[in-house]
Amino acid sequence: MQKSSEPTGPLSRRTMLAGAAALAGTTAAAAVTATPASAAPTASAAPGKPARGARTVVFRNVRPFGAAATDLVVVDGRISGGPVPRGAKSVDGGGRIALPSLVDAHIHPDKTTWGGAWVSRRPAETIADFVEQDVELFRAQTRSVAERAYGLMSHAVSRGTRGMRAHADVAPAYGLAGVEGLAEARRRLAHALDVQIVAFPQHGVIRTPGTARLLEEGARRGVVDMIGGIDPIGFDHALDEHLDTVFGIADRHGVGVDIHLHDGGDEGVRAIRGIIDRTKALSLTGKVTISHVFCLPALSERDLGALATDLAAQDIALTTVAPSRDLVLPVARLREHGVRVGLGSDGVRDSWSPFGNADMLHRAHILGWVTDVRLDEELADCYRAAAHGGADVMGLPHADLKPGAPADFVLVKGQGLPQVVVDMPQRDLVVHGGVIVARDGEFLS
Repeated sequence: MQKSSEPTGPLSRRTMLAGAAALAGTTAAAAVTATPASAAPTASAAPGKPARGARTVVFRNVRPFGAAATDLVVVDGRISGGPVPRGAKSVDGGGRIALPSLVDAHIHPDKTTWGGAWVSRRPAETIADFVEQDVELFRAQTRSVAERAYGLMSHAVSRGTRGMRAHADVAPAYGLAGVEGLAEARRRLAHALDVQIVAFPQHGVIRTPGTARLLEEGARRGVVDMIGGIDPIGFDHALDEHLDTVFGIADRHGVGVDIHLHDGGDEGVRAIRGIIDRTKALSLTGKVTISHVFCLPALSERDLGALATDLAAQDIALTTVAPSRDLVLPVARLREHGVRVGLGSDGVRDSWSPFGNADMLHRAHILGWVTDVRLDEELADCYRAAAHGGADVMGLPHADLKPGAPADFVLVKGQGLPQVVVDMPQRDLVVHGGVIVARDGEFLS
């Protein structure tokens, strides 16, 4: 850098899952290989003098994290610490704040009706009820998964998302249509968005015959990066068989694991213990993620610390969508134990809920709201959870605007980072790999 002159209700996804977690309580990957932020390229990626033929862009008059105005020099898609090269392309930032782009560590683009006609939803009380409506909505769509997912994912880019862990339902009712649709959307967005695809058995692995075969086929064909799972005890009612199946497929095909865990109380803890044991036994350290993990927030400090220590020992990542004060993960405490924790937006305008917008700045705002933060540093931590937390889960280097970091950033008008988290201004410019991919809130295809 160079110096320069959401409401709640009885039928929402949130309350349904919260109820399931509370009921269970009364009975009481990361990427394929995670890359620590410290491993990001430094001097070799930020030469003082760009090599001949290097692609160089200078973003002038920008304010990193709201600091004094400076120039961001980008060479071949990375921030450079060198001087501004003569003849480099120049983009005027107009004194806007430069912030790292965001990472959505948990989203379901295959289910979305984004950009289509309004859908009126019927009452539902259990996961099985919602699953049934998923199938009905899927069959009623006139647009393909690829088209709907592309619309939502490109919208996410326009809001400053650089990376995404995308879950797609895999079940006999769909075959592999979901993961294939996400793969097509990923291909079309390769210049603007890093995407990992999870084959997610929403209908259960054991309770729905044929699902395990489809998960295996998706992994064999190389169309997915991770194998998913869902509530081995509370929904699939087969802890060992469920986990053995999911981990077996991942182990055979060299992919990661990302398991939805809504179970609370002892059931949730037992499932976590089973995941830890299999991660260690199969040498899948750094390749496993547990999503939601509603049982953790209710644990005592002692029990949480013991479990977090074991999770960190196997480098098992966690994700939260900040659904409520009672169910949001204690991000700061988990990170103190060395656990990677990412933030995600979950479902967006699907059969489960009319809410959602795939805007990770909004999700950082929600994280602050449900945890009742007030201080500037607390608000900044919410942004970091949405930016660097998700990057840690996906194994991406931090886009922290330092020399050697990927040139993935957004430019917004504002006074500073805490105010941006609260006010959520328009993303005036979104840059991915040094290339402008969205302007004034609109994706540039």
